[in-house]
Amino acid sequence: MGLFNRRRATAPAPAADAASARLTGVWTIDPAHSSIAFVARYAMITKVRGTFEDFDGRLYLDGEHPGRCTADVTIEAASLNTRQKQRDQHLRSADFFHAEAHPELSFRSTLVQRLSADTYRLTGDLSIKGVTRPVVLDLTFTGTATDPFGTERAGFEGSATVDRTDWGLTWNSVLETGGVLVGEKVKLEFDVSAIRAA
Repeated sequence: MGLFNRRRATAPAPAADAASARLTGVWTIDPAHSSIAFVARYAMITKVRGTFEDFDGRLYLDGEHPGRCTADVTIEAASLNTRQKQRDQHLRSADFFHAEAHPELSFRSTLVQRLSADTYRLTGDLSIKGVTRPVVLDLTFTGTATDPFGTERAGFEGSATVDRTDWGLTWNSVLETGGVLVGEKVKLEFDVSAIRAA
């Protein structure tokens, strides 16, 4: 926690432009056009990719005062999908997410910083398996659009790298050739389409 408590001299936040100002309001994440994914090293030589299929989220965006922005996301643990049934069952078990006892993962923002015209740093609390730890996400605002159905959308994409053992996901197996079966570092990737609610 010390990293987040230190005070540092920082440059003033970039001024909001007209496009950013128009973002102000409440937005909901559209799961049908968004993705929450994860990538982990397998057997030291390759990567396994997966997604969470069921999630919802609510954003409050303030284009002129980014520090007032908030994000609240809930993910169904059992909805993970790595396209391999046996592996998915293992990930849902007590060795990893223990989805039966801890059905939801959640993220609650605690600080939003605007770094440039379209980049942000989002700090928040990520809760997995009954453990809550701070994470920092780097986000890019990809723009706004009105779809053919008249729905106003805002897009964001970003990522963060976390150590899964910080949340008690410690299962592993030692390889005969050295190293371990599952990497401890996991990259989280987000591609979000949010719909204006108010």
